[in-house]
Amino acid sequence: MRSKAQEKLKDEFKRQLRGFVKDLKTHISTPDDQWTIKGFVDVFKNIYTISADTKIVSKILEIHLFPKLLEFAKKHKYRIVLAEQQNYYPDLSFVHAKDEGIKFALDLKTTYRLLDNPDYCNGFTLGSHGEYFTNRKSHKNIQFPYEEYLGHFCLGIIYSRSNSGFIDETRSYNLSQLKSIVSVIGDFQFFAHEKWEIASDYQGSSNTANIGSITKINDILNGNGVFKNLGELWFDDYWINYGKIQMTLPDGKVKKITLLKNFLVYRGQDPQLANPMARKPARKKRQVQK
Repeated sequence: MRSKAQEKLKDEFKRQLRGFVKDLKTHISTPDDQWTIKGFVDVFKNIYTISADTKIVSKILEIHLFPKLLEFAKKHKYRIVLAEQQNYYPDLSFVHAKDEGIKFALDLKTTYRLLDNPDYCNGFTLGSHGEYFTNRKSHKNIQFPYEEYLGHFCLGIIYSRSNSGFIDETRSYNLSQLKSIVSVIGDFQFFAHEKWEIASDYQGSSNTANIGSITKINDILNGNGVFKNLGELWFDDYWINYGKIQMTLPDGKVKKITLLKNFLVYRGQDPQLANPMARKPARKKRQVQK
């Protein structure tokens, strides 16, 4: 439980972070909403286009934004501690220069709009609900113990993929052709929220213990997650106990609790407190042209 002074520090960091993301689009985007990164350049000044693979795009976006993140940290008197291992949480730890007891976790998240339903994105994970989340003093797969962070934030980017028909990954260009190269992504939207604000009540992946995000873009931008009406303490309680509690259904069957509305019933609360969120819509079937 945070003190009032700690809550004030967290709210101030959130305000600073949200102010920071307002200007990021101009740093990575051209006036016509294309990514300013066009490809890789070798020593012979050949340019090779970037793959639209999400892992590649995500990593390059992180590298592209890092100088700005350093500027933000310096301005507000923080130092950045990078995750020591690739699978560590969080991506960045902001530690106050004058008081190391003030720490904030920041994960960088990127996702793309669904081509057949652009009101939704592909979603992303919000960290593990495993060892370091349940045991908040644990050092396993986390830079500092979870309880040492005064807040857990996501800085996110939602983008559109370019039509792959215009991108030839086998082709190289020279510097004089730079402006003619089609960017693999564009049309960026940024957001900064505490991770509980954009969390869903289902896992982000079927084979790992990761917290899933909501996927409707407008709700992400407004922090309108499943726990909106409940708050962070309920988010913590639900995900610490995810899949560990069983309940008996009206038909007599016993089932593990993996939905917030069922968890609220188990805790003796009104299930309608769970903010109703649409899961990622089913992809539309392609119509065969006759």
